[in-house]
Amino acid sequence: MTVTIKPRQQDFPQWYQDVVSAADLAENAPVRGCMVIKPYGYRLWENIRDPLDAMFKETGHENAYFPLFIPKSFLEREAEHVEGFSPELAVVTIGGGKELEEPLVVRPTSETIIGHSYARWINSWRDLPVLINQWANVVRWEMRPRLFLRTTEFLWQEGHTCHATEEEAERETLQMLDVYERLSRDWLAIPVVKGIKSDSERFAGALRTYTIEGLMQDGKALQMGTSHNLGQNFAKAFEIQFQDQDGQRKHVWTTSWGASTRLVGAVVMTHGDDKGIVLPPMVAPIQVVAVPIYKTEEEKTAILEAGRKIVDALVGGGVRAKLDAREHLKPGPKFFEWEKKGVPVRLEIGPRDLAKGEVVVVRRDDGTKRPERAGALAGLLPGLLQEIQAALLARAQKLRDENTRDASSFAQLVELLDGPGGFVRAYWDGTRETEASIKEKTKATVRCVPLGDAPAPGKCVLTGKPATRRALFARAY
Repeated sequence: MTVTIKPRQQDFPQWYQDVVSAADLAENAPVRGCMVIKPYGYRLWENIRDPLDAMFKETGHENAYFPLFIPKSFLEREAEHVEGFSPELAVVTIGGGKELEEPLVVRPTSETIIGHSYARWINSWRDLPVLINQWANVVRWEMRPRLFLRTTEFLWQEGHTCHATEEEAERETLQMLDVYERLSRDWLAIPVVKGIKSDSERFAGALRTYTIEGLMQDGKALQMGTSHNLGQNFAKAFEIQFQDQDGQRKHVWTTSWGASTRLVGAVVMTHGDDKGIVLPPMVAPIQVVAVPIYKTEEEKTAILEAGRKIVDALVGGGVRAKLDAREHLKPGPKFFEWEKKGVPVRLEIGPRDLAKGEVVVVRRDDGTKRPERAGALAGLLPGLLQEIQAALLARAQKLRDENTRDASSFAQLVELLDGPGGFVRAYWDGTRETEASIKEKTKATVRCVPLGDAPAPGKCVLTGKPATRRALFARAY
């Protein structure tokens, strides 16, 4: 099925849906708010998931798995937690044809069920720290679904750790925030802002929530990963205690952190263009596609043989390469398809070029074409892929920097949000009331208070009250 892609400037939300469909990443499921992740989209997710998993293991974490169903009473043990998630819960009341003695919640997040296990696993300071991650699906009833960005069921990872002291828990929380930043920058080519969430945006039951925020091409923010210092709230709710070296019984300090298939949507919205998605080479399922061009059977035999040799050499050098030898499609439709799918490099292998021992190399990110010696491609293309990766990051960095502005008055804040959009820095008095009022008047939220910004005296952009920190405001997904 041919999908017509709406230009970004005309209708960005429709453009997003069109390119996700055109690239064959996913489709809506029969159940409202759920999605079918198609093979190409799942391979993209795997290429995001796998380096993240490796970084977790490098920092000492292990993978485990916990149940999908959670007794409803577990969530009720932490009052703020159940209140925060109550509107999003899916609850099972009948199983095996009978009404259940206790309703079961379909996992929205796993702090409670994992806390129940940790209470049995931890007895002594020698059992700490506990550093565990799980890859799972979760369900949060979504009223305004959009593929990858907001779906009722989605895939993610959630880390859950226990520590002897608050300081250790805080170091863990910030370390994992750094891991998410590294993934975003080095694999997804997306620059992010690291910061702390406001109290109203804080994870239900946490002491502090830290976030990485990306800026999409339409000027809206996207929360791409969060890391929570949970303090001792869940430890006390589930009696997760240990005996310290002095023989005293104490509650542990816990953290949780997560990122999801929303990262696929972030890649699409950060780098895509009116032809389709544009994939950073580090996560592209196919980094190089070779398209043969021929008219006669004699040309076909020679060109396919040359194409296979080139692809085999690339694959042998660690490049994810593919020869598109499909005979029912002409070269033009193949070019169009691989452009929609965002393959970073296309090789055009035609009889005239082959006669000169050359292949045409086409970059997806900027559309440039140049001939290269066929025998040199295995040595050339890894470097070209790195160049494309860096170029995409630089382009995204430029977009973010050019769309991060300061507002010194509420009128200016409104003008910037209604005009170019993007991130707007402004002093905020830190109160929930002011944040709620700004949100009501502008539809923008405090995305975070950026880490590393030194406190400085100022006046709140709305109330004029004294303030010491500038928040990052934006409309968001």
